[in-house]
Amino acid sequence: MPRTRDLLMILSIFALSFQWIIQKNLGIHLSTPWNAIAPGMAIFGAAFILSWGAELAQFEIPQSLAIAFLALIAVLPEYAVDMYFAWQAGKNPDYIHFATANMTGSNRLLIGVGWAAVSFAYFFKTKKGEIQLEPDNRIELFSLLAATLYCFIIPLKHSLSWIDSVFLLLIFCWYMFQVTRTHHEEPDVEGPIENLAAWSRPWRIFATLFFFFFAGYTIFISAAPFAEGILSVGRSWGIEEFILVQWLAPLASESPEFIVAIIFALRARASASLGTLVSSKVNQWTLLVGMLPLVYNLSAGHLMPMPMDARQSEEIFLTAAQSLFAIMVIANLRFSITEALLLFVLFITQLFFTSTEARNIYATLYVTIAMGWFVVIRNNRQGFLDMLRRGVSLNLAFKESLRLKEPP
Repeated sequence: MPRTRDLLMILSIFALSFQWIIQKNLGIHLSTPWNAIAPGMAIFGAAFILSWGAELAQFEIPQSLAIAFLALIAVLPEYAVDMYFAWQAGKNPDYIHFATANMTGSNRLLIGVGWAAVSFAYFFKTKKGEIQLEPDNRIELFSLLAATLYCFIIPLKHSLSWIDSVFLLLIFCWYMFQVTRTHHEEPDVEGPIENLAAWSRPWRIFATLFFFFFAGYTIFISAAPFAEGILSVGRSWGIEEFILVQWLAPLASESPEFIVAIIFALRARASASLGTLVSSKVNQWTLLVGMLPLVYNLSAGHLMPMPMDARQSEEIFLTAAQSLFAIMVIANLRFSITEALLLFVLFITQLFFTSTEARNIYATLYVTIAMGWFVVIRNNRQGFLDMLRRGVSLNLAFKESLRLKEPP
């Protein structure tokens, strides 16, 4: 019975993507809102297939890369949509605010909904009100802190440039280098692809490559229609396009990652689940943001900053403020149900207040609470300082290793 259920699950997910492949290749034109729903369903299915491929790939890559690899693969659908907006922005300036809208929305959803949902699911299953992270997660937190502090600068200059790309991509590279030096558990595959994991190595590799190819092709042919479909829905229904791009697009591409994380939390593996989402946040806050100006410049054919208006700057400032507070909350490597509820409430309530004043108030509130958390709560203050010491020591060791590799 479980095998039949797993097979039906796999076939259903593939069907979500396959329906769009057929329509796209047959040249079928859909009316609003189906021109957004159909490719959106395909991306949703492709995200699941990517996660399954990544789980199988853990058997073929060094275990130290497993969590970072899973997190990177999980956010690829989000990257595809945002890179499309950045590419179009290089040819049409009207698309610039869509690129930043999608980026800020995905980052805030990941913390406000993703992190909180893992805690809620874990509490529902075990009645335990706290998730304990691993000491190695300080690498993610230090990388996230460095990117967050830098991103506070971006709103001040009202642009994203190749200089920002260099700094953020260096943080990403440093992070990936560090996770290769840490220890992680052996892969423990559960769910629909558990039987595939037991296949012989050649067949398992074939299945892994097929999952990646099928999902990659689906995302490639779905990203642009999905993005344009969302814009057409906004124009047809009189809904602000910025809002749809900021929340609907990331929700479609990130919801499979959230679902998988919740399932792992319900299996009492909340630490690994939350750790993967923290790693995803590092990837989005470094690689995703860093790639935007590069894609924009490549499309535009010049090396100029990607300009941002006041609203885009405010959105990035608010996103950085939320990130700072989230770091302070889990600096002690503990995430309680109360802290999850606070993150969730602050996120949900801001959706109903979209004025400039409201964005600035929420950003100020995040920063103020983060500072108060540091001053008042001793465990979090100590954890924050431990994270800084760990990050600095790793950075010094990294520089020393580079120096030793230099020719005499």
